[in-house]
Order: sequence, then structure tokens, then C-alpha cells
Amino acid sequence: MRKFPTWPGVTALVAAVVLGGSTTAVALGPTADQKVDGVIVVSGNTCSWTNARTSAVPPGALTVDRTGINAPGGNLACGGGITASLNNNPAFTFDDASGVARTDAIDINGKMSFVSCRFKATNIVWNRDGSTRRYVNQAFTATKVSGSFLCPGSVTTAAGDASMLFH
Repeated sequence: MRKFPTWPGVTALVAAVVLGGSTTAVALGPTADQKVDGVIVVSGNTCSWTNARTSAVPPGALTVDRTGINAPGGNLACGGGITASLNNNPAFTFDDASGVARTDAIDINGKMSFVSCRFKATNIVWNRDGSTRRYVNQAFTATKVSGSFLCPGSVTTAAGDASMLFH
């Protein structure tokens, strides 16, 4: 019987492009360069990127340019034999009084071995880390949009498994 890839890796793939951030907390000041760094760790697999372009700086509404994340213009890299790419330019809004950010949607493709999957998560909420521009995710579920029958119907990312840092 043929052995198929394990689903923890696919879960990492789904979460990979759901905007993470550096563990270094830095307040957004007047020298902000309209960039965001991302990282996520799921089931022992890590995906990250640095310096993805944004259309503005928080607390103004902004979008993240997927070409600054995806290769060849971006540097998204994942462990565990996973490759991923972002299909949309996620829009973020910020509520500084409440210390939260919201993302409209994240739509990603992922591949592990010969299995390709596409997932979409909507209305993701992120909690700000103190007075910095580092945000940590609340739990969310991404639903399968298309792909192999081997792809799960949905995957859940636990609270705190992703973060993002705007700079």
C-alpha cells in the first residue's frame, strides 16, 4: 500500500501564508518602511518570510502585496518539504483602541510531495502585542477551496500559532 504525506505538514502549509511575524517586538515609528515579516510554526514545521510590501502603515488600512511574499520576488520558505504561495493581497484594518487587527481573507495554495491543496480563511483576528506593531492570531479555520481528495476539508490554526510584525 502506498504511503501518503502526513497531514500535520499540510496543516503547516495552510498556516504558512496566514501572515506571521518576527518574535522581535518593535514599535512602529516615523521611520516605518511599509513592510511586514511573517512566521508560523504548526506541528513542528516553520514557514516564514521577511520584508513583504504593504500599501500603508498601521493604523491605516492596508493590503499586503503577495508578490513580496511569493517567490521569485519574496522569500517565503517552509520546512518539512512544503511549498506555498499566496493567491490574494490580504487587506488589514486596525483598531488601536481595542488592540486588534483584522484580515479580510487569506487564500493560499500549498504542496507537499505530490499533494496540492488550496485553502481560504476569512475574517481573521489578530491581537496586538502591547504597544508594538506585532500581532498574534486568534484561532481560525481555513476551508478547502480545491485540490486533491487527500487534502483535508479544513484545517484549524490555534491561537498564538502565527504572528506578524509591521515595520
